[in-house]
Amino acid sequence: MQTSLTLSLDKRRSRKDGKFPVIIRLGHYQKTTSIATGQAIPEECWDEKKKKIRGSYKGTDALYHLNNLLLKELVSYQDKINKLQETGELEFLSIKQLKNRLVGKNKYDSFFEFGDAKAAELKATKRFGTARSYKELINILKKFTNGRDVKFNEVNYEFLLDFERFHLSKPGNSINGVASYMRTLRALYNKGIKEGLVKREAYPFYNYQIKTVPTAKRAIKQDSVKKILQMKLDPSDFMVHYRNYFILSYMLFGMSFIDMAFLKVENIKNGRILFQRKKTSKLYDIKITEPLQKILSFYIKNKKPKDFILPIIKRENPELQYKDAKDALQRYNIGLTRLANKCGIDEKLTSYVSRHSFATHAMLKNIPLMAISEMLGHSKLSTTQIYLKSLPSNLMDVYQEEMNNF
Repeated sequence: MQTSLTLSLDKRRSRKDGKFPVIIRLGHYQKTTSIATGQAIPEECWDEKKKKIRGSYKGTDALYHLNNLLLKELVSYQDKINKLQETGELEFLSIKQLKNRLVGKNKYDSFFEFGDAKAAELKATKRFGTARSYKELINILKKFTNGRDVKFNEVNYEFLLDFERFHLSKPGNSINGVASYMRTLRALYNKGIKEGLVKREAYPFYNYQIKTVPTAKRAIKQDSVKKILQMKLDPSDFMVHYRNYFILSYMLFGMSFIDMAFLKVENIKNGRILFQRKKTSKLYDIKITEPLQKILSFYIKNKKPKDFILPIIKRENPELQYKDAKDALQRYNIGLTRLANKCGIDEKLTSYVSRHSFATHAMLKNIPLMAISEMLGHSKLSTTQIYLKSLPSNLMDVYQEEMNNF
């Protein structure tokens, strides 16, 4: 084990009364720090060889008890280190994190404060989407508790059940809405475990199952996509952009609206689009086909490498840029309803439909599930299977006819 604990006298600086602090020296992977014991003695009263206070110390009538108290503290910390080693956590902790685990000194006792802090950290790294999810969760939990603060130990199984009932009691709220909040809460709680704010044994999701209900099919027919692509629009009509956004998303492996909004001219290199997905940080390298090039050419004429391709983001500040994209997304979804009516499509169009349609149509063209998963940027095949959980009814009819053809 590359971790050690030793009782020691900190001779680097004396207190005003001339005494020196008795500390526990913590060593961890060639780094050292100290843990205060709250005791201080004259230098000559410390036995460096035996790591204890000498009998000559007159600052207490119970010297044996004091030495025993220091030893018990040392043993207590060693027990915690042994447990961390048994669970495999020890080697992944920095010395600062280990010290906090030992002394129980955590910056955040409040679940709300921790959530706000994590949201602020995400904003600093420009991960505004996840930061917003954390803030929305904390805000809804504050409504649930009527503003009362919540400690980590209070976020238990009963808390989750009560919050679920609270949310579903409000008109218009759904099971899937609760599931979205619960997934965010679970992610935040897991961060708390990693930072030593709460023990893994207290994890409330061991017993609580996040429930969801199947959503309506989001994929549209391939003929409908073709109608959108071929519809004639006046270049001055803003509906041109909504049509282009939908087709761009479809052709770019179901790219999200937010990722499209942040695409820059410099992302186009040697006939390909190279970008990093904001949600997962996955890198994409997509070939620009002829239909795709036609739409891109509509936007990139006379633009500089640092310019955004699409006319969505207007401001310089990163956080305001994200707000520009979210506001434009709302307008886009409204515009897609108008677009569907104009095309004579009776299926519902939303920003998600292009992504789900791409996945479904790829499956119908017999593209392997692994390849579809890679295109969508999923880390798990199970996520891709959620996209493809409902085969189109007309395809099911064909399968049924084949099975009934004896």
